[in-house]
Amino acid sequence: MNVPLRKKCRDILVLAIPAMIESLLQTVVGFVDTLFVARLGLTEVTAVGVANTLLAVYIAVFMAIGIGTSSLIAKHIGAGDLETAREAACRSTRIALIAGFIFGLVTLILAEPLLKLMGADGEVLRQAALYFRIVGTPSFVISLMLHLGNVLRASGNTVSPMMISFWMNLIHIVLDYLLIFGIFSFSGFGVCGAAIATVLTRVIGSALLIVAMKKSPVHFSFKRHTSSEHSTLTREIIRLSIPATGERLVMRLGQVVYLGLIVHMGTEIYAANAIAENIETFAYLPGLGLSVAATVLVGKQLGAKKYALAYSYGRLTVLISVAIMSITGVLLFFLTPFMAFWFTGQVHTASMITLAMRIDAFFMPPLAVGLVLAGALQGAGDTKTPLYSTAIGMWGIRVLFIYLLGVKGGMGIAGIWIAQGIDLTVKALFLYYCFRKLFKRIKSAQNE
Repeated sequence: MNVPLRKKCRDILVLAIPAMIESLLQTVVGFVDTLFVARLGLTEVTAVGVANTLLAVYIAVFMAIGIGTSSLIAKHIGAGDLETAREAACRSTRIALIAGFIFGLVTLILAEPLLKLMGADGEVLRQAALYFRIVGTPSFVISLMLHLGNVLRASGNTVSPMMISFWMNLIHIVLDYLLIFGIFSFSGFGVCGAAIATVLTRVIGSALLIVAMKKSPVHFSFKRHTSSEHSTLTREIIRLSIPATGERLVMRLGQVVYLGLIVHMGTEIYAANAIAENIETFAYLPGLGLSVAATVLVGKQLGAKKYALAYSYGRLTVLISVAIMSITGVLLFFLTPFMAFWFTGQVHTASMITLAMRIDAFFMPPLAVGLVLAGALQGAGDTKTPLYSTAIGMWGIRVLFIYLLGVKGGMGIAGIWIAQGIDLTVKALFLYYCFRKLFKRIKSAQNE
């Protein structure tokens, strides 16, 4: 079937734009949340930061379960098998909830030992444990919210998660302010208030996602009868989710190690790098949205056995991503000097941020390729290749070159961002090779 280029572009952007907006909303609310807590004091912002570092590991695992499920749901929808898609959604949600309950129990029992491993002590430990227990114990709410969002996106509905994210973020900002600082005679709860606001927002978000799921083509009930035809689905979900979980954990662990190396370069470099990473977050958004589109469209076309069309959608999504993120790179190059002074009044620190972002601007195209092809491969059911690319890139390139260029070579922040750029370039080339190889193998199997 010959699908016109205009229709392909429309299909991609209809899925990608809401996902981009959703990611932008989450990024903005993260900034606001940090700003509110920072007004309480350094101890409080450090405590919340340490706790959120651990919670990021939880979220990585919950997101990985969704990645494994997205491929299955998209493929079965593409094949016109809605019954199996619903069964996959049902079983994966059960797995996500079980994972959430396990992490919640771990948080309740082991909050202090885990936070001590992160280096927290004294008042920071006390505040972090309070925040961590309130937010982390109901981890099943986090897992449910993230998972249902993934299921809806996998079904091709990226608008509902975007709108729900908008209302969640609005509610979160209002609750955050009221519960942290109070209003009128109510003085607020400080860090405890920030935690309660986060939990309440996630509960509301989960409820809204459940309502959206009921209107979805992959709606399900936990009371549904389990068919023997679907007996292998749980194993398939776990098989796809384990490498995705490994990839997220490898990335997180690598970040801990290379941030430790950056600490040794000095406080000013560490602060400049942290600010640069915050600015770069906005540059990631188009690639993240297009990655979602690639996962859904490649998975659906493979499910429909339209292999050439699946490959075409993957390649076109990459090209669109490269075009958009190249423009983002140009904006980064010229606008960063102004953006840097929003974060710091220190001229030298601002110049380091500018240098980092101008180096990063040249690596926007490989970043675009890597993000989209990882999504496309996951849509094709290959969750191992993104794991390998992250492991090789993070440990064989980024950590090593940050040490060689930044620490030993004395290049400071330039060494850090050149190392990241080398990692992104090698990863993009590796993923492109694997993507082509996968579809050549599919084509050969067709011809036999």
